Amino acid sequence: MKTIATAYLATGIAFLIVDAIWLSTMADMLYRPLMGDKLAPQFHLAPAIVFYLIYVAGIVFFAVMPALDGGGLAKAALNGAVLGLVAYATYDLTNQATLKDWPLAVTLADIPWGAFVTVVGASAGFLVASRLG
Repeated sequence: MKTIATAYLATGIAFLIVDAIWLSTMADMLYRPLMGDKLAPQFHLAPAIVFYLIYVAGIVFFAVMPALDGGGLAKAALNGAVLGLVAYATYDLTNQATLKDWPLAVTLADIPWGAFVTVVGASAGFLVASRLG
């Protein structure tokens, strides 16, 4: 149980830091110019917290724990990349298919971003848990 908790904490910290940098940088460069009034005037913290709690659990379950069972860092990174690609593609492509004005540029930026940030989180979670867990 200590290993899972360690993996969860390390994964969450890494994911949150890197994602916060991306969001704070890209909000005014990508999202606001392309999405304009589709964005909420104020950030809604509660849904964001729930997302991070659930998504980090998914990273630990699907990427970190299997890598700790065998396969090492490469497995954590690969599984993280696949999870991030699938999760972010699901979100963006569903929006692309169902919303009137979902910008293609957002989809094209978000999907590789999701893969990358999930790799970072999974890799950090694996590295810390394999040493401290």
